[in-house]
Amino acid sequence: MWGRRLACLLEVPARLAGSPGRRSPRLPCDRRTVPAAAARWHHTAPGSLECAWQLHGDHLELRFANTLMRFDFVWLRDHCRSASCYNAKTNQRSLDTASVDLAIRPKAVRVDETTLFLTWPDGHVTRYGLEWLGKKQQVMHPRILWNAEIYRQAQVPSVDCRSFLETDEGLKEFLQNFLLYGIAFVENVTPTKEDTEILAERISLIRETIYGRMWYFTSDFSRGDTAYTKLALDRHTDTTYFQEPCGIQVFHCLKHEGTGGRTLLVDGFYAAEQVLRRAPAQFELLSKVPLKHEYVENVGGCHNHMIGVGPVLNVYPWNNELYLIRYNNYDRAVINTVPYDVVHRWYAAHRTLTTELRRPENELWVKLKPGKALFVDNWRVLHGREAFTGYRQLCGCYLSRDDVLNTARLLGLQA
Repeated sequence: MWGRRLACLLEVPARLAGSPGRRSPRLPCDRRTVPAAAARWHHTAPGSLECAWQLHGDHLELRFANTLMRFDFVWLRDHCRSASCYNAKTNQRSLDTASVDLAIRPKAVRVDETTLFLTWPDGHVTRYGLEWLGKKQQVMHPRILWNAEIYRQAQVPSVDCRSFLETDEGLKEFLQNFLLYGIAFVENVTPTKEDTEILAERISLIRETIYGRMWYFTSDFSRGDTAYTKLALDRHTDTTYFQEPCGIQVFHCLKHEGTGGRTLLVDGFYAAEQVLRRAPAQFELLSKVPLKHEYVENVGGCHNHMIGVGPVLNVYPWNNELYLIRYNNYDRAVINTVPYDVVHRWYAAHRTLTTELRRPENELWVKLKPGKALFVDNWRVLHGREAFTGYRQLCGCYLSRDDVLNTARLLGLQA
């Protein structure tokens, strides 16, 4: 998926040559301590066929479990987990990083079947579990990118409200679905704002915004936003005009006496992946050009002027992993952050992404009903709505992304 180009800065792991899904032959080994001056491959015991290592001018190269890893010497000294360097009770570093010699180099290196041993010039010994080193190199987040057919075929189950609220198993199943797909449903929720609030607080603190803590709306245009009408809404992400857009959004339809009003969901990461494959230069442009999004409101007693700045596609520079899409044509402000000789290329790139987002096969339409709550990853999945008739009442809220991911990690999930 993301991260075809691996940045040299952090040297994320590169799989050894071989066909996808096949493991390359493991390397023979022998266990011994070798002076660090030697610049050749060294191996652990021949019977283990587990790993090999080699010293270079400023880094250690390690092959373990079919993965090639490179570690800067300063990094290896800085991340030492010995009692004098790391407080295991608080999980905080004790070592003063500024005290580490930037030209440091291990005096001796030894590797057995499970552990890397480094002896430094002052005699200090650092020990690293090989499995631990391998896990620290895995920076990609597991996701399943989807269009409508992929999602339907996956038959992702909803989680029952009681299981969600009362058991760790139900909560973990819900969060696993959410992390993989960017959306998740809870069934059999009592259709009230108060019960929806209890549901949301099970996984996170509620993020209070200019819309309040729990929002509750109908088509009465009580706020200066198209969402408070009966009009159709094209696909978009919310709060693009915040410097940090809200991470998770909760929707619960409490009542609808009329027709229409289906909710549209589109996996923005899936669409962006298609752009990356077909037009990588346009993907790069969308990830580098910052734009302003703006929300100006003067309705009743509500007066707000919010501005958020950021590119449409936000990627981590070290592995090109997409982590946030900021897409809202309603709230995009005057484009004055793009040089005149780039702006036309930006429009072309934006058109390419929009075409992918609007492909019918990428549209998942769901009918929200009382008792069925929807959680949406607002950094990934775009939502919209078809026009409707009659009286329609929704409630919901925004959640703190940090808190949701914290809950997932405490349950043993990778997030």
